[in-house]
Amino acid sequence: MHRLALFFLVLFYCSGSLTAQDPSQPDSVTQLSEVTVEGYISGQPLLRTPTSVGIVNLTQLQRQADESLLPALNAVPGVRMEERSPGSYRLSIRGSLLRSPWGVRNVKVYLDEFPLTDAGGNTYLNLIDPRGIGRLEVLKGPHGSLFGANSGGVLLVNTPGSAGTGSRRRSSTGLPDKDAVPPTSILNAGLSGGSYGMFHENLGFRQHWEKSRFDFNQAFLRSDGYREHSGMRRHYLQASHRWNYRPESQLKALAFYADMDYATPGGLNPAQYEADPRQARPAAGPNPGAVEQQAGIRNKTLFGGLSHQFELAPGLRHMLAVFGSYTDFENPFITNFEMRSEENYGLRTYLELDGSHNSFHFGDVSWKWHLGLEWQRSRHEITNFDNLGNATKGGLQASDAIRTSQYFYFTRFSADLAGRLRAEAAVSLNYNRYAFNDLAGQAPGDPDVPGEDVSPGNTAGGTSSGEIRFSPEWMPRLSLSYLLNPEFSWRASLSRGFSQPTTAEIRPSNITINTALNPETGWNYETGFRFMPGSGRLQADASVFYYRMKEAIVRRLDEGGGEYFINAGGTGQLGVESMISARVMDKRSSGLFRGMQISGSYTFSRFRFREYLQGADDYSGKELTGVPKHVAVANISLDLPRAFQVTAQHNFTSRIPLDDANSVYANGYHLLQLKLKWEGKLGDYLLELYAGTDNLLNEKYSLGNDINAFGSRFYNAAPLRNFYGGMRLVF
Repeated sequence: MHRLALFFLVLFYCSGSLTAQDPSQPDSVTQLSEVTVEGYISGQPLLRTPTSVGIVNLTQLQRQADESLLPALNAVPGVRMEERSPGSYRLSIRGSLLRSPWGVRNVKVYLDEFPLTDAGGNTYLNLIDPRGIGRLEVLKGPHGSLFGANSGGVLLVNTPGSAGTGSRRRSSTGLPDKDAVPPTSILNAGLSGGSYGMFHENLGFRQHWEKSRFDFNQAFLRSDGYREHSGMRRHYLQASHRWNYRPESQLKALAFYADMDYATPGGLNPAQYEADPRQARPAAGPNPGAVEQQAGIRNKTLFGGLSHQFELAPGLRHMLAVFGSYTDFENPFITNFEMRSEENYGLRTYLELDGSHNSFHFGDVSWKWHLGLEWQRSRHEITNFDNLGNATKGGLQASDAIRTSQYFYFTRFSADLAGRLRAEAAVSLNYNRYAFNDLAGQAPGDPDVPGEDVSPGNTAGGTSSGEIRFSPEWMPRLSLSYLLNPEFSWRASLSRGFSQPTTAEIRPSNITINTALNPETGWNYETGFRFMPGSGRLQADASVFYYRMKEAIVRRLDEGGGEYFINAGGTGQLGVESMISARVMDKRSSGLFRGMQISGSYTFSRFRFREYLQGADDYSGKELTGVPKHVAVANISLDLPRAFQVTAQHNFTSRIPLDDANSVYANGYHLLQLKLKWEGKLGDYLLELYAGTDNLLNEKYSLGNDINAFGSRFYNAAPLRNFYGGMRLVF
């Protein structure tokens, strides 16, 4: 079976296809050369974009199982998404897993134009159902010049019908063109099930009017999980309404509610992993096991936003987005029971001056200038109790209120000379502040009051109050793109990364407020090429970068499994990312193969610690923890007779260092996935039936390793060979 996997790898070495298809419309192909990058405030052709970008469109998402974003995102070079157990996601871009015990750190995430990452740097990406997503766009490397604190990159999650999803023609501003679609209604419903008790149900409704569109998505997902004590369930509701009330002006509302509950089985040491990889973490010494404590996460979140784009004058546009969220969070854990109440709110606004309009245009130069602000504030009330067993709260351990304030000003100037040279210069000025006070030792109050700046050190929760102010940070980016010919472009960029400690790192699960952490900073140097022939049948992309980071934040675990974080000196991160996508065969009506698309990607990461001393140990020159050196993904999609389509994807990931000393590695693995789909008409309706398998090679591997784990509890076993099937009906 491994030979079969290697055959796929060699034959189809390339990345995700960029053809797009609306499932409610007749089959159509979007030319690769028409792909537009929306992430830089206004759209620009992918060929001429001067930075590294990965795009996952609706077609790519639908070629995989409906329940997870992992296969599609992991096909993007430089991106790694993991799932320790159902619902427990981790996402990194260019090695940012170093500080991600779970969730998303050092990556800024937006849902349409609204920040999903809160002011404290935390992102609940696992709340969103994949059926509520129309497109993903990954901006790789530091992009703080437009999006604030990050050094890994930015993930833009587009809901169905938003810019770039391919559902409506759009102008260069991202707004619908004046030739709107006629009034129509679309209803779709889906059901799927699979191994380990997986069940997924979703319902979607879309209503088009002449100048507006309403989208509603509902989903329920449950799974018993592969391991003991790894079940999950999630209820999800999402709604959006876009009103194009005049040309180039739009008002939009977006909201979602998620109710998610998943068990966390915990990491296993090597002996436990070899003996029974499906077991939950057993009791050890004075610490009980995951089942006894009913360890898990319960998250109820309501998120909403309102945005307005308005053309003030020809060539002058204004955008304003306001947003907010509330989260009720519970985490029964081995050593405590944590409860959190989280509020987050903010705004993002900018002005755009478009030099392509006659009022400002001169010669062969077209340009755009943006000036804006993003501001967020979060309040977290975090209380920890004894966990008496079976997720029963006992005595109070600590209670703190933390208020985070984060805002940045940004400006960007881009110019296009004679349709060949594109130059961009952008910079932001970032302000970050934490204020905290003890709710256990005094009456609850507003922590956002003047207080003493605390001196560096670790402060036990429930014993202190104060604030942490980080110095204002400039984050510039310079980038160039030059068309060597109409199909081949060269690009280069220089950017600075900055990432402050998150709320979960300032007050981690060991309930100690850590005031000693410094922000990560660094410079990224990058160059690359894109090749996109005019026929649209082929796309190739390659880039090489070097990111030199200071004050890397590294995760540690104490004896009870509580986490804490330290600064680990610097890193030197040399990487190569490449992808290729080819439409080998256009769709036709005869023959065994009626159409063929192949794609694949390769990521090389030579990431090392620099000058990293931990007590008497010197880790300088060691490989960056949690980052595989080689990842290669290959994909093939075949159209067969009688409206059948088969998609196969192979992922090879090399071994992964699990501790900073590089004394333990997780084995590399080959992961092969297969999906067979049939699509046809059922009267006036569109019916889709599909079946698939994950881990066809039946590999034993760990996904979502607990790095630097105490007692060598590194391993979270992933499922062996498993199957799924389902249907979707479009009315």
